[in-house]
Amino acid sequence: MWHRCEVIAPLCILLALGTPGTLLAQDKTSASLPGESQGSALFSSNCAVCHGADGRGGEHAPDIATASDVQRLTDKNLIDIVKNGITGTGMPGFSELGQNQILALVSYLRTLQGKNSTVTLPGNPEHGEALFFGKAQCSECHMAQGKGGFIAADLSYSDANTNASHLRQVILEPEKALPAQKRAVTLTTITGQKFTGALRAQDNFSITIQSLDGAFHYFPNSRLTSVDVGSRSLMPDNYRSRLSDTEVNDLVSYLIRIGSQSARPNDDSSDDDDE
Repeated sequence: MWHRCEVIAPLCILLALGTPGTLLAQDKTSASLPGESQGSALFSSNCAVCHGADGRGGEHAPDIATASDVQRLTDKNLIDIVKNGITGTGMPGFSELGQNQILALVSYLRTLQGKNSTVTLPGNPEHGEALFFGKAQCSECHMAQGKGGFIAADLSYSDANTNASHLRQVILEPEKALPAQKRAVTLTTITGQKFTGALRAQDNFSITIQSLDGAFHYFPNSRLTSVDVGSRSLMPDNYRSRLSDTEVNDLVSYLIRIGSQSARPNDDSSDDDDE
């Protein structure tokens, strides 16, 4: 008999892709979702073995809790996936769980994503905005609401990380909080030159990075003596000394606020007329 993980793992493929044109908000046609305890038990018995107890990924499946593309799926999308499966992907339907249990499972996933909880801002978002574009120098690399740099992620859409403690950790301990693919790449050439930046492309024959000044650097592997990927973060590691606790809380509050207010470029806003 197949292990349940081997059957349910393909769900991660669809969840990672997301569905274009869906809203950040929960689908208005969804039924009232049951309590958290039932959903927690269902998630533990059906999903946690692959996606981890917190939904942030495991050995057999990726993160479905903080991944923004997964969060953008509506409740209806998720209910349909769990109930009917995905033809041609190996993802079976779980209609045998019944509507109430499927709703409970989806509701609990939303809780893991922070969607069903009230987000409390730990500081002053107006002060945080001033820090973002000023003292903290976040905008040198990050964009927010159409302004700033482009080396790192656009933080206008940071709703996936509305957990204040997680954002604080990213700011204060980027080496621990950020995955390897979001860290710096350092290349050493055969002439001894070093280049550091964000990874933009890599194959068996070459690598391309973008340095903090915005320039792209392409190197055939034959011109390199070493490639260091992900051993350190591109983010500064001295915010603990540069910013006070109050300032960090203000910065976190700004990121949470703009994430909750911003719709992604390919979101369908036509449903707003129904509100």
